[in-house]
Amino acid sequence: MENSFTIPCPDEKMIPLGNTKPLVFILGPCAIESREHALESAHALQELAQACGITFIYKSSFDKANRSSSTSFRGLGMHEGLAVLDEIRERFRLPVVTDIHTPEQAAPVAEVVDMLQTPAFLCRQTDLIVAAAATGKPVNIKKGQFLAPWEMANVVSKAVATGNKKISLCERGTSFGYGNLVVDMRSFPIMAATGHPVVFDATHSVQLPGALGSASGGQREFVAPLARAAISVGIAALFMEVHPDPDKALCDGPNMLSFTALSHLLPELLALDHIVKNKDVPNK
Repeated sequence: MENSFTIPCPDEKMIPLGNTKPLVFILGPCAIESREHALESAHALQELAQACGITFIYKSSFDKANRSSSTSFRGLGMHEGLAVLDEIRERFRLPVVTDIHTPEQAAPVAEVVDMLQTPAFLCRQTDLIVAAAATGKPVNIKKGQFLAPWEMANVVSKAVATGNKKISLCERGTSFGYGNLVVDMRSFPIMAATGHPVVFDATHSVQLPGALGSASGGQREFVAPLARAAISVGIAALFMEVHPDPDKALCDGPNMLSFTALSHLLPELLALDHIVKNKDVPNK
C-alpha cells in the first residue's frame, strides 16, 4: 500500500505527496547566491506556478558542501541562508526545502523549513539519515549515484525506525563510467515498492561530474526527455533546479534550466502526469 503523506504549508494548505497523487514540483536555484537573488527567484517562480496551475516547493541550498573544488561557491552558510529561506517562506507563503550535511544541522534547519533533504553522496551516513528523520519533518532522501535502487530499502528502514513515516526517495542518476550518469527507469517502481513516494531529480541526473576539471558539467538539453520518461512511470514529485540565467549561475549552471525553458515545459509535464494518473477516466 502506498504511504503517501502531506506536507504542511505556510498558507495552511496541505500538499499531498504520493505516487498516485497529482505531481508536485520542487523548484529553485541550486544555491542561495544572495538574499536579493533568492527573493526575486521565489517571486518569479510563484508567479509562474500560479499561471501554470502547479503545486511547488521552493528549493535552494544554504551550503553546497559536495563541490568539485575548494574554491567553488558554496552558498551563504546556515545562519544567513536559513534567514533567507524563512523570509521566502513568510513573504510568499511558500513551503521550502533545503539540504543538510551533518546530523547537527537537522534540528535547527527543521525549525525553519517544511521538508529536509539529504544529499546523494551521504545516503549511507546513518547518523545523518536518523537525525533528519528524527525531526519529524518530511525528508527527501536522494539515492546515491553508487547504489542500486533496491538498496534504498535499507536507507528507508533507518529513517522509519525513528517513527517518521514521511519519507520520500529521490532518483538522481547512477554513475556510468567516469564523469557520466545514467537514469534507469526501473528505479522508480523498485523504490516505490518500499511503500514511499518517489521523486525524480531531473537536473542533477544530467550532470557530468567533474567534467570541467574544477567543476561539474551538464547536459540540460536532456532534462525535458528524462522528465517526460519519469513522469510516464508515475512519480510523486519532479525536482528541477532552475535559474534566471543558468550560464551565469554560481554553481551547477550547466545542468539547470532557465525560467523561460521551465515555463514552456511545465504545461507539457502537467498534461502527461494527468494522463498517466487517469484523472479523466470515469468509473476507474
